[in-house]
Amino acid sequence: MTPRKSSDSPSRKSPAIKVPVKEQVSAGGVVYRGEKGRAEVVIVSVGPQNRWQLPKGLVDKLESPDVAAVREAREEGGVASEVVQLIETVEYWYVGLDNGIRVRFHKRVHFYLLRYLSGDTKDHDWEVNESRWVPIEDAASQLAFDNERRVMERARELLG
Repeated sequence: MTPRKSSDSPSRKSPAIKVPVKEQVSAGGVVYRGEKGRAEVVIVSVGPQNRWQLPKGLVDKLESPDVAAVREAREEGGVASEVVQLIETVEYWYVGLDNGIRVRFHKRVHFYLLRYLSGDTKDHDWEVNESRWVPIEDAASQLAFDNERRVMERARELLG
């Protein structure tokens, strides 16, 4: 008996499983205080890995991204702020669970430049391990994500 070549055998591809796609919109920002050469910004530590990042979170239903950015700065950073301008909208994909179902998320995060008004970084919510002020020139190197480092550098340019 002659063995068959693999090209002679019927195709045994497993059927493709479609993973649902879900759109997700978040907002956050670079909260700053101080003048050009002496500006400080708020960064937050989250998760068991203590990742440093910008305060941000999901935009609630019927909420605009700029309002969500100010709310997230208050919740995660502990500070009240006001919108100066949009810095950038970052877009990326990731896979996660939604109600126990594996989903591909298409995420957009609107980052704003936010002027500090009042408050204390110690007043952050339970989602955050720590919130702190850091000199703007040191902030980018402390952030965990490339896109947030880019946003921080852009904020630094905008502040002069």
